[in-house]
Amino acid sequence: MYYYRYGNAEVNCCYKYIMFTYNIIFWLAGVLLIAASFWAWSEKGVFQDLSLVTQRRGFDPVWLVLLVGGVTFTLGFAGCVGALRENICLLKFFSSLIAFILLVELGVAVLAVLFQSQMREWLSEFFLTNIKAYEEDDDLRNLIDTLQQMRYCCGAKGPKDWDQNPYYGCDKPSLKCGVPFSCCIVDPAESVVNTQCGYGVRKLETQWEEVIYTKGCIEALEDWLPGNLYTVAGVFLIISLLQMVGIYLAKALISDIEKVTLTH
Repeated sequence: MYYYRYGNAEVNCCYKYIMFTYNIIFWLAGVLLIAASFWAWSEKGVFQDLSLVTQRRGFDPVWLVLLVGGVTFTLGFAGCVGALRENICLLKFFSSLIAFILLVELGVAVLAVLFQSQMREWLSEFFLTNIKAYEEDDDLRNLIDTLQQMRYCCGAKGPKDWDQNPYYGCDKPSLKCGVPFSCCIVDPAESVVNTQCGYGVRKLETQWEEVIYTKGCIEALEDWLPGNLYTVAGVFLIISLLQMVGIYLAKALISDIEKVTLTH
């Protein structure tokens, strides 16, 4: 004997259209992210020379946007069509993929807490790799500049990390012993950003603390996290709840569809 929530076996229209609305937003967001990724690559000339994708040594932020857009688009499409067409296969795919992503997020969070020193070293190596490729990609350069300006930091562990870059190293002729402008301490009286403020600054005899940030970005992030732990936890909790709501709606619809099928 099967237990039904209704007098007759039927698909809950409320759940069905909440599921559809829930996923149409993600589907549209995925479309926008994918479109933004292709636009960024078009601006870089990637479609004219596909080898540019593999030639760069550093991390291309467009890959991250494309990955998030692709996953979001796939989830939104499976959820929308699965709910609208009452397709069990798509709904199971949707709930399984969200459950997998949720487990990965939890796993990464646990590993980050348990292996903090290894995570710190990995982040330092990752940052140094991208410092070397700073001048090769506009998006990567903007990402590093934004991080250094927001967290008032310079390099992974300090300004000397910029020796790793072929343009800023002390043995290089172009920007010898320099740092990017995003490492410079900004004068509030200046209305225009001086993009040449970091040229040769590391060979000056004055104290670096007077002109550039000397704290490394890894340390700056570590200092920022404790004070914003509740914000980070809140964001993670909201994302997790949205994922669990999606899984619940999909499972509820699957249960209703299976019951309707059994009564016919």
